[in-house]
Parts: sequence; structure tokens; C-alpha cells
Amino acid sequence: MQQISILQLYISPNHIFYGHHGKEPGKHVASPAKTIVCHAGHGIEGDRFYDFKENYKGQITFLEQEQVDKLAAKLELEDIDPTRLRRNVITQGIDLNSLIGKEFTIGSMRFAGTEECSPCYWMDHAVSDGAERCLRGHGGLRARILNDGKLSPGTYPLVVA
Repeated sequence: MQQISILQLYISPNHIFYGHHGKEPGKHVASPAKTIVCHAGHGIEGDRFYDFKENYKGQITFLEQEQVDKLAAKLELEDIDPTRLRRNVITQGIDLNSLIGKEFTIGSMRFAGTEECSPCYWMDHAVSDGAERCLRGHGGLRARILNDGKLSPGTYPLVVA
């Protein structure tokens, strides 16, 4: 059985890049969370994409710690602050791209992987020049939330439908 580790969770109550094309980024910081409360079809309580659009494909976003580490190495950075990456869930142990187009369960939570959470040009501003290019194809996973529940850090069985 595959396992996935949830290392860190974040809630971003406001947009800092989305909708800011041609302007300076916003100043709202992503906040670490011990637990996130997920609502099917709506998103994460307190997050900027909660009820953003009906059936929104990015109700929750995931990013692999392995990709964060590769990014830091490629850009020769000692550390990357995960809050700057603007993803909700930092994972370890699974290739998130393998979940695109699939339903999957982490603990008691069910999700539908919709597409890569592609990095945009803002990633260079948030992290360092070259970050967007380095993360292409590995920017994380956007997903829909399929049941109500909570997600906390830990290691869980990953069941792919």
C-alpha cells in the first residue's frame, strides 16, 4: 500500500498574486495550520479559494517537499519558505502528477486530482529568478474536495481509485 506524508498545512486568506497582474503583489501571508477543515465542493475554511467558483478545480492544492528541495538545490538557495509557494498541503512520498485525473483518499479525506498547479511568473518574484522554470511540470496538484472532514500532518495510506 502506498503511503503519503502530510508535512505542513497552510491557509491563505487573501490573494497576493492572483488577480494582481501588472500590479505589485499583495501583502497577505499564508498561515501555517495544525489542521485544515475541508468542505466538499467548497474548499478549505478560511482559504482564499473557498467558494471561489462552483466546482472549482483548485479547492485544495498540494506540493511535494521533494520538489521544494530540488528547487532550492537548483537555485542554490539554503532554504525556501513554504508560505511563499502558496500551496495548502506540503507532502512527501508520492508523485502528485500521478494523481491527475484520479480520485484518491488520504486518511478519511477524498479528493479528485484535476490538474497540475502550474507555477506562474510570480514564482520568480516569490522565491527567486528561475523558480517558475524549475517548477514547470512539478508545480503541485490542484484538486477538488469530495467529502467534508479535516486534514492534519501525519503519514496516511494513499488509496487511488
